[in-house]
Amino acid sequence: MVSLLFISLYYLLSLRLAWTDYKTGFLPDRLTCPLLWSGLAFYLFWRDEFLQAAVSGAIAGYLFFWTVYWVFRRWRGYEGLGFGDVKLLAALGAWHGWQEIAAIVFLAAAGGLITFIAGATLFHRQEILKTPQPFGPFLVAAGLIISCRTFYAPVEQSIKTLL
Repeated sequence: MVSLLFISLYYLLSLRLAWTDYKTGFLPDRLTCPLLWSGLAFYLFWRDEFLQAAVSGAIAGYLFFWTVYWVFRRWRGYEGLGFGDVKLLAALGAWHGWQEIAAIVFLAAAGGLITFIAGATLFHRQEILKTPQPFGPFLVAAGLIISCRTFYAPVEQSIKTLL
């Protein structure tokens, strides 16, 4: 039962982050930090066999996007990725483990690329490719796709205990 509450919190915070980033272009700490810590708490108290992967996922997600942030900034002279995206990938890593970081980044990047190229092509708006676009909604969508695999066992177990 507790698993369902935590997983519901994951979905609620993730969807709120996607919406907030879409509307404002920002991923606030007041949402990303609870997402990160609730993921670690979930695995600490209810699925401790996965805790090491969750901690490693948070660290790997943060370090990967932190590196991308600084390499791009040094290369181009401006930010190509915000620190909210860095923290969001850390939170997704905490929930899904280090093994899923590459899949999350790939799905998010592919979704973003397809969306923006399609938008520029269909609406003949080339300026969309030069305008900063929120990446958080694509990270969240990728996390939600990956969650189908990550959360299947805890949800199945919770349902069996309820019945």
